[in-house]
Amino acid sequence: MDPYRNRDFIPDFDAILAETAARSRELASRVEMRADVAYGPSPRQRIDILFPPHRTKDAPLHMFIHGGYWRSGCRADHHLVAAPVLAAGGIAAIASYDLMPGTRLGQIVAQVRAAARHLLAIAPDLGADPARFTASGHSAGAHLASYLAAHGPEERMRPELPVLRGILMVSGIYDLSGIPASFLKDEARMSVAEAEAWSPLTSPQSALPMRIVTRGAHETAPFHDQASAFASVIDAAGQTCKLRVEPDLNHMTIVLALADPASALGGVLGALSAD
Repeated sequence: MDPYRNRDFIPDFDAILAETAARSRELASRVEMRADVAYGPSPRQRIDILFPPHRTKDAPLHMFIHGGYWRSGCRADHHLVAAPVLAAGGIAAIASYDLMPGTRLGQIVAQVRAAARHLLAIAPDLGADPARFTASGHSAGAHLASYLAAHGPEERMRPELPVLRGILMVSGIYDLSGIPASFLKDEARMSVAEAEAWSPLTSPQSALPMRIVTRGAHETAPFHDQASAFASVIDAAGQTCKLRVEPDLNHMTIVLALADPASALGGVLGALSAD
């Protein structure tokens, strides 16, 4: 079986997707939200911003980037991840982006960076402190989040990166070399050249106060191996990185845990976003 095809290893894959979407709808129905904030021209270059019940001046601001192997996923189904941020008094921004194969990977990386820069620009209007900006992502979203504090080895000019206090990367993919030949070859159509140009393991990392890399105990080998390898790269660069593994969780249930303020991983997200 293809170790990147998580559906093959998670019998209740579709049920977890449905629960994730249902919890997102429930949360969005009871909190203040500013939806469809544009950061670019296409319909998917949008951010939904969720506010805590008791807003304070200069609140922390956190951006979450959804997964879907760069070729699927939507922000509405990931509103639930805002819960630990809101519980910590922060403002949560759930971002989406254009998808492969219609949009190439380098363009998606640029879009996520643009989303972060736009959030920082409007932070005062939101009541947020731009100096308290953090980010997180799941799966492909973790890969994309890494490029908020890194540049691709083939980027000729240093990109304009947002100023972040920390990034939480959940179940990420940091070595893309296996993706072009995986089950995604007809869905994402990632080229070997793209995989080489946008693998975090070979991308210079910018200084950052905190990086947290985690994955579920029940994930397949690439997610474990690459998490450890990426954390080692960051450590070798003399930067701070916390490497975690979440007991009893797989590639899908880890999102439910991330969204639960009472879980260990939800507590990590809450603490990061409130820093």
